[in-house]
Amino acid sequence: MASQSQQPLLYGIDDKPPLLTTLGLGFQHYLTMFGSTVAIPFILSKPLGLDKDPVGLGWLICTMFFVSGITTLLQTTWGNKLPIIQGGTFSFLGPTIAVVTMASLSNDAIAASLAGVTGDDLIRQTWQIRLQHVQGAVIIGAVAEIAIGYSGLVGKMLRFVGPITIAPTIALIGLALFKFGAPIAGSYWPIGALTIGLIILFSQYLRKKHRFFELFPIMLAIVTAWGVAALCTAMGVFPGAEVNEAGEVVKAAHPAYVSTSALGNAPWFRLPLPFQWGLPQFGLAAAVGMFAGYVASMVESVGDYYACARLAGAPPPDEKTVNRGIGMEGIGCLIAGIFGTGNGTTSYSENIGAIGLTRVGSRRVVQAGAAIMIVLGVIGKFGAVFTTIPGPIVGGMYCAMFGMIASVGMSNLQFVNLNSSRNLFILGFAFFMGLSVPEYFTGKILCHEVSGYYECVEVLRNRGSHILPTALGQYVPAWLDTIVSTIGRTGMAVGALIALVLDNTIPGTPEERGLVAFNKRH
Repeated sequence: MASQSQQPLLYGIDDKPPLLTTLGLGFQHYLTMFGSTVAIPFILSKPLGLDKDPVGLGWLICTMFFVSGITTLLQTTWGNKLPIIQGGTFSFLGPTIAVVTMASLSNDAIAASLAGVTGDDLIRQTWQIRLQHVQGAVIIGAVAEIAIGYSGLVGKMLRFVGPITIAPTIALIGLALFKFGAPIAGSYWPIGALTIGLIILFSQYLRKKHRFFELFPIMLAIVTAWGVAALCTAMGVFPGAEVNEAGEVVKAAHPAYVSTSALGNAPWFRLPLPFQWGLPQFGLAAAVGMFAGYVASMVESVGDYYACARLAGAPPPDEKTVNRGIGMEGIGCLIAGIFGTGNGTTSYSENIGAIGLTRVGSRRVVQAGAAIMIVLGVIGKFGAVFTTIPGPIVGGMYCAMFGMIASVGMSNLQFVNLNSSRNLFILGFAFFMGLSVPEYFTGKILCHEVSGYYECVEVLRNRGSHILPTALGQYVPAWLDTIVSTIGRTGMAVGALIALVLDNTIPGTPEERGLVAFNKRH
């Protein structure tokens, strides 16, 4: 990427290419962020219950693109003014799944609000209620990010966040999602393996053959495998569900069957509206757990600003530019929370790479891409098309993408002295606890008092479970218990907290901790 940046730019940050060129390059930016953006709603579909409502899933996909377009225009016009795309972030997935899990355990409250509701209405209102809890957490976190950005606190906070903290935080985003990879791809391995193989082929073996393979490996792999599945469906190789006269499903559809029912039921045009799923549900525990995602997002974004400025031929971002950028990302997350994307927004590294490859750093091009996102976001059929992607293809995409996220996090260790027993202990402990603690909080072992003694049994946690019994046998306040539970279910939050505390308290030189090399790179 560095060698690319040394070549003269075709269009600089303030240049305005011809209209058709601008639209074409803007559409390319949209295609570059397509894979990551679509992946997020698919990951959240099962925890939310959207997997049973493909039309609703299409609405959520459209909402994500719509909000990405709005936030990109805000960032490039009034934020840091760099040609940088804003979109959904994987940093929020772990906290979001934890929030949804905690909301789902509140069965009494949900049951009371859905009394008398049945069928498709029950499915839709259930996932909307779960999403309202996520909206509340995202909105509270967004207000905090706005304050951190515009007050200038971001610089002071980042002084405590070095590569030893960043590595497990980002790596655990990918590692903690391992349950969504092979199990989904393996629902029908011929298609799942085809998707994985095509991603490897296009992104690694053919990326130097043609720029197209380097820019769109995920999209090419999905479209190819999708086409194969559609052809097999049309030929009857992958049969659909069998339904009896009473309308009951007696035999499920083939895992790779391409269903177009959602496409037919979706409206042609649908404008996403604020609070379209209902009013947000605010909770301190959910907000605290979500904040770990915000910290990871802010750290990544600061690095993205410097990379984007370098490749686009802009001056290196000063402190005010960074503060404006983070503050505007907070506003973007606030908008995402209001519209209910189930996620926040952050800067997209993939599109920064596209700037280096195309040597086009024009702000106008990125703004054209944002306009395309907004337009496509109001076309209901557009979002519904993606719901026809079979599960094995989605699982194959996860296998490649989540592994890459984990390796990007671990790449920060290049700045750290890995011969130091101090560093190895902190990293190993943070990684292990980031994977192990959520297993405890999602179930397995539950201890409770029986006749003055504590008895531990292996059960799944439920809404009546308590995590923090005191020595006196009295449980701590429910709000604190819920906060600890939410954080404990979020692997990246556990890993980040452990690494942050230990790295800043255990004695070590700046060179040993990797701070000197890390700050020099930024």
